[in-house]
Amino acid sequence: MNPNIEPKDYQAKAGCLKEKVILITGASDGIGKEAAKTFSSFGAETILIGKNQKKLEETYKEINDLGYVNPMLHEMNLLKSKETDYMEVISAVENEYGRLDGLLCNAGILGSKTTLSQYKYETWKEVNKVNLDSSFLMAKHSLPLMKKQENASIIFTSSGVGRVGRAYWGAYSISKFGIESLTQIFSDELETTSNIRVNCINPGATQTSMRKEAYPAEDPNNLAKPSEIMNAYLYLMSDESLGFSGKSIDAQ
Repeated sequence: MNPNIEPKDYQAKAGCLKEKVILITGASDGIGKEAAKTFSSFGAETILIGKNQKKLEETYKEINDLGYVNPMLHEMNLLKSKETDYMEVISAVENEYGRLDGLLCNAGILGSKTTLSQYKYETWKEVNKVNLDSSFLMAKHSLPLMKKQENASIIFTSSGVGRVGRAYWGAYSISKFGIESLTQIFSDELETTSNIRVNCINPGATQTSMRKEAYPAEDPNNLAKPSEIMNAYLYLMSDESLGFSGKSIDAQ
């Protein structure tokens, strides 16, 4: 780890992810899709998890057209998934690659922007299942395979409202507070038992469909593109971040 590097300013070296196998959830659109393309461009082999098969295939084609290693695709609706589904995914990764070096839990949904007193419990459960439960389950079942590597990295996706609660952000904010805690607990538990580092990223205001849903009147041209926030993701996935764990960082 270079203490002088700000993750958001990290300039990755060509091939810094070569021979690494990285799984990405929410990979069919937005930040997840951009991370898949970016990790591939630096040499990684990727497994892309998303609920929309057509969009996953579009991402596959873009990666293929750029001449990078073709990813493995797996359609998975995290809202409907069971714990056994996560176990089956990791089993398939082990059978296909024999290793897992990185995990980016990027999938998420916004839910309702309303007061907690008006918040529907069904929506509450859905948001926490996708945003928090899926990250826990994917990480939990990835650990045995990741522990076999010389080093490995897990990245969870947080938010500014996961650090400071704000009115009307409801279950989304609660789920991201959970992600912050999940990061710290996993990191603390793994510190002396593995070479796995665990961190989370707050992407910040970025041009994504979720951002548009949350702020429909906002001019997207004033926001960063997903491609412009990849430095922090590359830093945490590369060996440059060895020894860096339990942190919550900003991508912007």
